Amino acid sequence: MVSTLAHAELIAVLVAVTDEEPRVMTVRLGDALPSGSFESDHHSLQAGLRAWIENKTGHPAGYLEQLYTFADRDREPSSDPNTRRISISYLGLVREQSALGSDRPQWLGWYEYFPWEDHRDRRPPVLDAIIEGLDEWASSDSEQHASRRHRIDHAFGRVGPGWNEDLALQRYELMYEACLVAECGRLRGPGFGRAMAGDHRRILATGIARLRAKIKYHPVVFELMPNSFTLLGLQQTVEALAGLRLHKPNFRRQVDQQELIEETGEITSETRGRPAKLFRYRRSILEARALAGSRLPIARD
Repeated sequence: MVSTLAHAELIAVLVAVTDEEPRVMTVRLGDALPSGSFESDHHSLQAGLRAWIENKTGHPAGYLEQLYTFADRDREPSSDPNTRRISISYLGLVREQSALGSDRPQWLGWYEYFPWEDHRDRRPPVLDAIIEGLDEWASSDSEQHASRRHRIDHAFGRVGPGWNEDLALQRYELMYEACLVAECGRLRGPGFGRAMAGDHRRILATGIARLRAKIKYHPVVFELMPNSFTLLGLQQTVEALAGLRLHKPNFRRQVDQQELIEETGEITSETRGRPAKLFRYRRSILEARALAGSRLPIARD
């Protein structure tokens, strides 16, 4: 009996929001997420990842949390069947800055990889072609037709309350099953969004789904904000992550109710030249209200 060798690596989904666009740190000219082997001299996985990020990307790691462990046997069909690659992924939130690491890291917008996820200005036109391809796939198997159709309707908001931004991973996995993305290896359509090596786009989708859900119950969004910011800037950051437009009065009312921010006493000018108060995050209440967080209002304009 041939034993299976396991190779462990760390992989990072590093997210920033710049000019109202959510961006992700990539390497290999945008084809992959930063990753590297776990070294035995690291006292923890997180310490290993921090060291790797700072060494390879030249970028300091701020907020980090473990995301998921990817260990499926078929992650890389062409690899040695007796070797299993285990990727332990982390989600990190930082503020974008130049990265000069050895793997030529660069920041790219995550909607380049998932153009169907951005609903801030309108329903993305690409969704029509995606759903058409998914419906054809569902109809191609009479035994699975009802099950596939139910999953499509749920993930893409054709039933129930409508579009759910938290289902980014489910949508990508459906498209992978239907071979509508290049990563499946048997592309049947034009391909949608920018492809990544191996299952890195699936890992990125996992990070997007986690972050979209997390900003509803934990104040992690403030990790992406400058030291002082306007309420409009805060709302635009949340909208960028969620891919949705939010109802301004509801958003501001909910921020006030959570008591997570305070005025700095300074005023700046917003885009149209109107004066706006500057705020900062009240870090003194983080421990006391770690589970309360800034909830994301779902009411749209």
